[in-house]
Amino acid sequence: MNTVIEWYRNGGMVMNFILAVAVIGLAVFLERFYVIVVKSKINGRAFIDRVVQLVRAGKIDDAIKLCAQSKAALPDMGLLILRSRTRDEGDLQNVADAAALSVIPRLTRRLQYLPMLANVATLLGLLGTIFGLRHAFSAVGSASAAERSAELASGIAVALNATGFGLMTAVPLSVAHAYLVSQAETIIEQVDEFSVRLINALVDRPDVRLGHR
Repeated sequence: MNTVIEWYRNGGMVMNFILAVAVIGLAVFLERFYVIVVKSKINGRAFIDRVVQLVRAGKIDDAIKLCAQSKAALPDMGLLILRSRTRDEGDLQNVADAAALSVIPRLTRRLQYLPMLANVATLLGLLGTIFGLRHAFSAVGSASAAERSAELASGIAVALNATGFGLMTAVPLSVAHAYLVSQAETIIEQVDEFSVRLINALVDRPDVRLGHR
């Protein structure tokens, strides 16, 4: 632990800014992970098949009850379509498009912060490198022979530690962004598939009386 603290202190003031970026990035990741993976991730294939099956059987109220049991993206999409009280394909498509504008942004908002923070961490690391090298070169020219070695080592430590910490922050943030984007895209693809299949099921059953609350 003492070694880590000493390594952090040797990196200079830039380390504090990189740490702040890391904390903010972690907070964004945890919030998005909860929304996308924990809250919105369900067995999409089984859910879609079950709702479509209920609709084709004329059990609209049961389909609505099934969708109302969860606050995930897919059930929300189903609720908005099933409660539209229409069987016209054009109207249903308009409802689905409007529902997508409500559901999909919940998954994608704030994701762009992660690559931005990764870039900031990298640039701050480079800034620390510049400060460290500037300090090292300045020491070589102005310090006495006895102090020159210590000042040079200090400047190099600032340069290397800041760069390393910046990259150590940027790489996980970039990986986290790629992971969350892939999870969000999977859910969005399921939402698109669900809306198409649900509309087709409703249109193919003109005798169905849509239930609503």
